[in-house]
Amino acid sequence: MRRWFLVMSAALALSGCGYNDFQSLDEQTKSAWSEVLNQYQRRADLVPNIVATVKGEAAFEQETLTKVIEARAKATSIQVTPETLNDPEAFKRFQAVQGELGSALSRLMAVSEQYPNLKANQGFSDLRVQLEGTENRVTVARNRYIQAVQQYNTLARSFPTNLTAMVFGYQAKEGFTVQNEAAISTPPVVDFNKK
Repeated sequence: MRRWFLVMSAALALSGCGYNDFQSLDEQTKSAWSEVLNQYQRRADLVPNIVATVKGEAAFEQETLTKVIEARAKATSIQVTPETLNDPEAFKRFQAVQGELGSALSRLMAVSEQYPNLKANQGFSDLRVQLEGTENRVTVARNRYIQAVQQYNTLARSFPTNLTAMVFGYQAKEGFTVQNEAAISTPPVVDFNKK
């Protein structure tokens, strides 16, 4: 009878410690992160097709194409593993190169508006739609990752599960950050009189 009481007491104590919740939320963050990577890969796979289509426009700005190609090379050169989630510096480096690729692609799309032949090209138009859809998917995947990290970090910082986190080494995970927060928090200047 006493042994049964000890086993039941231990089971009840462990069920409240949050260990299983950490396992579940850790897997959830890894899964959400994998989806972010999946969408980044989809974007990287579109870049060569976009560049090849744009190169057909003889007068297109070579500097813009070069920046896109270089940004893609940087973005695909970083090896990302689930452990990247637990390494804040590696995570920031990854975010930075993905941000560079996103910026380079945005510049490419903006510059392409100046080329009527390119805008009329059905292949380029299709690729542009795919890229826009992919950017939307990236946003959705990052939002899901942010939510998963929030749940995990709340568990890691709440009492009494924070004690379990300390005992088993569950540290808070890095969330997404914006590289140019000051720049994007300033409203853009709109001047309709400029020609």
